[in-house]
Amino acid sequence: MLDLLIQNGLIFDGLGSAPIRSDIGIENGKIVAMPAAGKANAPSLSIPAREVVDASGLWVTPGFIDIHTHYDLELEIAPGLSESVRHGVTSVVIGNCSLSIAIGEPQMLADIFQRVETLSHRLIGKWLKKSVSWQTPTEYLQHLQQLPLGPNVAPLFGHSALRAYVMGLERSLSVQPSKFDLKIMQRITADALDAGFVGVSIDMFPWHRMSGEWQGCTIPSQHGKFKEYAMLANLCRKRDRVFQVTPNLQKLASFVDILRMGSGIGKPLRLTVLSALDAVHNRKLWRIFSPILFIWNRLLNGNVRFQTLTEPFTIYSDGSVTPLFEEFATGAQLNGCKSRQERQNLWKSPSFRQQFRQEWNSKWRTSFHRQLDLMEVVDCPQTSWQGLSFAEIARRQQQEPIDLFMEALQEYDTDLRWVATGANDRLKPRLAMMKHPYIFPGFTDAGAHVRNLGYYDGALSLLKQAVATKFLTPEAAISRVTGEPAAWFRLDTGVLKVGAKADIVLLDANGLNQPISPQVEILDPVLDGEPRMVKRGSDEIVQAVYINGVRVVSQGKVSDRLGREKLGSVLSPFS
Repeated sequence: MLDLLIQNGLIFDGLGSAPIRSDIGIENGKIVAMPAAGKANAPSLSIPAREVVDASGLWVTPGFIDIHTHYDLELEIAPGLSESVRHGVTSVVIGNCSLSIAIGEPQMLADIFQRVETLSHRLIGKWLKKSVSWQTPTEYLQHLQQLPLGPNVAPLFGHSALRAYVMGLERSLSVQPSKFDLKIMQRITADALDAGFVGVSIDMFPWHRMSGEWQGCTIPSQHGKFKEYAMLANLCRKRDRVFQVTPNLQKLASFVDILRMGSGIGKPLRLTVLSALDAVHNRKLWRIFSPILFIWNRLLNGNVRFQTLTEPFTIYSDGSVTPLFEEFATGAQLNGCKSRQERQNLWKSPSFRQQFRQEWNSKWRTSFHRQLDLMEVVDCPQTSWQGLSFAEIARRQQQEPIDLFMEALQEYDTDLRWVATGANDRLKPRLAMMKHPYIFPGFTDAGAHVRNLGYYDGALSLLKQAVATKFLTPEAAISRVTGEPAAWFRLDTGVLKVGAKADIVLLDANGLNQPISPQVEILDPVLDGEPRMVKRGSDEIVQAVYINGVRVVSQGKVSDRLGREKLGSVLSPFS
């Protein structure tokens, strides 16, 4: 007898095949019966089942895969990851941007993580109380397997944690490794990959800074040189594992290094790079990705995938506490302050204000546009400002916009909440990147920057745009966030077939005929009631989510079983 029989649904296999209306039988968390691929009119299953679900009028798809998350710490506190699962995500890749907790002392790891991903102090504190019990990457994987995981987890091995562990935090931030250090890094990484990590992540992005004793210093991975990065890349190349890179947008040399690592004779490196975006500060930038990827993959024997966000890249900020300010020196100083008083003391300094003005107006190697006419007030004690841009407020008050902006930051501090969109706000470039065969939709940062952004429904945003514009067929769009990334990351998930794990989503396609959902703020129990930016509205689309054959979401309601019993597993690369 089957545990579950899903009848009469329109089945999308995750491989881009034309959908088939038929049944799926599930037993012991596995798909044990379903139509053969290519059958247009598959017969119904007549096997008795303990539970029968009528999926008439619904799409039946594999669970979605989020390839770029920072859930490493949240998994330790709330392993159900309900904010992603409610939107149909059943597998997540963690350990991105060189950040992981696979090895190292807890406080050191917290200091590396906290400011980069602007994680809640309460979340960090809760994790530090539990601490870590593993000594090696292999033991970390064993630890993950023991957690009551909601979705499946595919971990990358983070270079910052590795470098700090081998060299000690101070040396990892100040000197280059000795030959002995490199040998130890090589051995530990090889062991980690052989134990089942899906790859290695490194980081070159200068916005990413330390908290704690080394506050403001860029994180360990950024202090590596080509020899160190190449050693890690070669370990991934030999084992056909993923090498994830966050480049330095302000240094052309970083792209040259990445190109050198990702090209060459013999087996290509399975390389994924952040990120392909249509940046507001440079409206022509998005056009270079396609020719670069053609040259890299077709002419230079590469196996490279960029990542893009499936919606406008909109970031919320609290006064001068924002990742957008990490790009320039005075902004980083403000982010490093521990209190409102410290920030206001900086603003009282004429030399600081002058330097802030100069850096803000500088157009040299900027990543954030800094256009005050495109930065809007969301909340402020001065309620008449809400909904207006800083430039408009300045015009009404007959001030220079930058003067008004600095005064507002000084006077209202984090009581001033504002929002800006930095990329992917134009439909045509966004669709072009989401459709590109060498660009993955999926740069969500789920679990990070919880006060600043919340793109947990990235896969559904892709499907909505596919339905609205027909730039992809439904089966192609579904494959882009299921079977396609699963195959490239070499994960045994993302498809519906006999023998596959029963990670399944039931969708009401009528609900896809609506705009991309806005980000909203909730008070999250996971963060002890602290605010978090999330997405809602998927309850009209996601009728059910099954992980390992267990229903964990029903019409927007998350089951109590999620995070209490083990459903997901740790995914290792298949052979």
